[in-house]
Amino acid sequence: MGYRTLLAILDTPKTTRQVTDFAVALANQFQAHVIGAHAEAIAMVPLVAPMEIPDPATVQALQDMAHQETETVETMFREIGEREGLSHEWRSFVTSSGFNSAALIDSARSADLVIAAQGDSGLLSDSRSELESFLFESGRPVLLIPHILKEPKPIRRVLVAWNGSREAARATFDALPFLKAAEAVEIFTVDAADTALQTGAIAGAEIAAALARHGIKVTLTASEKSGLDPAMAIENRLSDSSIDLLVMGAYGNKRWWEMLFGGVTRTLLDSMTALTLLSR
Repeated sequence: MGYRTLLAILDTPKTTRQVTDFAVALANQFQAHVIGAHAEAIAMVPLVAPMEIPDPATVQALQDMAHQETETVETMFREIGEREGLSHEWRSFVTSSGFNSAALIDSARSADLVIAAQGDSGLLSDSRSELESFLFESGRPVLLIPHILKEPKPIRRVLVAWNGSREAARATFDALPFLKAAEAVEIFTVDAADTALQTGAIAGAEIAAALARHGIKVTLTASEKSGLDPAMAIENRLSDSSIDLLVMGAYGNKRWWEMLFGGVTRTLLDSMTALTLLSR
């Protein structure tokens, strides 16, 4: 089992090389095909006071800038793909809805894994709300690359943030190719409640056993009544254990920060230190 089709979201020239380099590394690991996708937004029509007449010259200048960015991103992607002998293809969409275009969402839904960059200001900045909405709607696992991680490195240690929810279960099994290839996988719970199947102290034992049946080297860790915000507890665990990949469920109303344990803040993703796989 592995990821055979990767969709790389190439939104700006600044993040294109980073995302493509990670896509190449994963394609080599899983013998995958990579689709480079870029949305070229149609320029909004500025109005000139006092008669509110559209300014054609400004509209054309904005559209020319957007198209030039598209060409730059495409050139970078194709050059890296050809140099690395990558099985790849390029898809560009000119759309007023940007990353929420139906064609791009359809491309995502036919991929095993979507790869995107956090960006210097974090994925959750206001200017990235369009991309954020697309990722939420794609229905596929999304691998986010923190801006501090400039080059790919092996994923040896994985932390699964577990709360027993549908989203957490989806993320865990969507991450199976990474989990099976890792040297160590840790199931981590924060202030878990007792259930009919297990106490909070051993929350995650059943999913740990299920992963072990896949041949995964898995351990179970619980943070009980620590007093820490769940996001802080996870961040501390990421740092203490030198984690390469965080796996967690995403849920809420189209806002990445309304997720995990019912209330982990956007701080967790804005301060990403490890690759993060999200599923909904």
